[in-house]
Amino acid sequence: MTTSNKKGEKKVKEVAALQYTPDSDKAPKLVALGKGEMAEKILEAAKENNVPIYQDAELAHNLNKLDLGDEIPPELYEVVAEILIFVSQLDQSFGEKYAKK
Repeated sequence: MTTSNKKGEKKVKEVAALQYTPDSDKAPKLVALGKGEMAEKILEAAKENNVPIYQDAELAHNLNKLDLGDEIPPELYEVVAEILIFVSQLDQSFGEKYAKK
């Protein structure tokens, strides 16, 4: 996830990690935020742990304005719903792949 400022200066990578447990959470929560080098470390950890990565630079930038532990605000529900659908599809394809064996 990358974003650049309005002056077209060097792009700064931004990431945000969400966690959502439908039974106990009203909305997804921010569990990791980072820019630059910290963003790279978060992405590396996600890849090492097979965490799905969804790229949306604008969303990552907006989420980086919030604090860790915050639930996402209602105005971001629609775009975060797209991420949940993406993860659900990954889960489904993963299950189908291993159910055939």
